[in-house]
Amino acid sequence: MRLFKPSFRLQVSAVGAGLALLLLGNPSLAQQKEPLQNLNIKNTKELHQFFKYTGKDVPILSGHRGSIVKGFPENSIPSFEETLRHTPAFFEIDPRLTKDSVIVLMHDATLDRTTTGTGKVADYTWAELKKLKLKDVEGNVTEYGIPTLDEVIKWSKGKTVVNLDKKDVPLAMTVKKIKEHNAAAHVMVTVHNAKQAKYYYDQIEGIMMSAFVKTKKELESYEKAGVPWSSIMAYVGPEVKPETKEVMDLLHARGVMCMVSAAPTYDKLPDPAARRTAYQEVFKAGADVLESDLPIEAAAAIQTLLPPKSAKAKFFNRGPKKEKRVLVRQ
Repeated sequence: MRLFKPSFRLQVSAVGAGLALLLLGNPSLAQQKEPLQNLNIKNTKELHQFFKYTGKDVPILSGHRGSIVKGFPENSIPSFEETLRHTPAFFEIDPRLTKDSVIVLMHDATLDRTTTGTGKVADYTWAELKKLKLKDVEGNVTEYGIPTLDEVIKWSKGKTVVNLDKKDVPLAMTVKKIKEHNAAAHVMVTVHNAKQAKYYYDQIEGIMMSAFVKTKKELESYEKAGVPWSSIMAYVGPEVKPETKEVMDLLHARGVMCMVSAAPTYDKLPDPAARRTAYQEVFKAGADVLESDLPIEAAAAIQTLLPPKSAKAKFFNRGPKKEKRVLVRQ
């Protein structure tokens, strides 16, 4: 099972000048983009199956804020699509409220780091924010504007799953938005405690949650709240420690997949080889989902860990089975 592919459809076996002439003569060939490698999840039943731990699962990747790629801003549809050209993934995103209660995507409470604006998101109306442009990870201004949650929910249907982090949007407003789009099959929510989980579970039939379950005490709180484990994918922390492994074993016994976030830890390693090893070790240690700022890089790192066969292969669109080649003869 191959989830990662090279970033260009055109793979060339050629000799020097002949290849150059081919590409110069038809620039569109060099610029042609890979198709998106979508997640094939049609309804809430399949979403629950996708996140159910079986012990024979395909490692799953989550793009933190979409991903960090030069030229593509975090929390933007272009960033999501660039990731999906390389690997199937779902995405953790950050909804925030504007001054006039429009839900937009922005990780920080302020605009300074990721846009051409300054100050708090909540101090601007949507009409004012539409005038701004997003920046990429290096601070370069891009052509892309700030997306609304409505736009992202509509875009994601049939392509991927988006996981709504908890920022400043009230839970009731999030519920209303998911129901408005009938989006429980491709929109899940992050919950920080059992109380939040119980609220969503009571409000939205079939809702899937990414729940903070880092300790046995937290695990017990979800059981006391009456939230079924079938509705939960568990976030167990930013690294795998002995106490983390104990919690993961308990969650696996309940059919729950466990996610580790590399964003504050392994993604920060300066050496690409060290990052590659760290991503592999997360799955070898028993985690089922890796959240990363660098999902494209992580996808390349875990190729050797992909099972040759899995009942969950049906959820992954891996793109064309054969790479196109252009042979240039002299």
